[in-house]
Amino acid sequence: MKKFWLSITAVSALAAATVVPAVASAQSINQRQAMLERRIEQGQRSGALTRSEANRLRGQLHETARLEARYRHGGLTGWERADLDRRFDRISTQIRIERHDRDYGAGYGHGPRRW
Repeated sequence: MKKFWLSITAVSALAAATVVPAVASAQSINQRQAMLERRIEQGQRSGALTRSEANRLRGQLHETARLEARYRHGGLTGWERADLDRRFDRISTQIRIERHDRDYGAGYGHGPRRW
C-alpha cells in the first residue's frame, strides 16, 4: 500500500511539473503582440526608444506575426507555439535593452532646443 501511494504521489508531481510551461504561455499570441506593440509605442513616446529602434523592433514583431500566420495555416503545433513564445521573449528582451541603453531620441539633446 505504501508503494502505491508513493507511485501516485510521484505521478502527480510529474503531471504538475508538465503543466507549468503551459501556464507560462497562457497569454494568447494576440495579447502578447499587442502588449509588445504598446511597449514599443510607450518607449518611443517617452523618448527611451529612437525612431529607428522602434521601427526595427516593429519589423521584428511583424516578421513574427507573418511567421505565426504561416504556422496557423496548417494548425499550430506545440513546437510552433513554443517557437513563437521564444521569438516574443527575444523581442521583449530587446525592447528592454533598447529602452535602457541611454540612446535617447528628440528632447534629450538630439532635437531642436525648446527654450
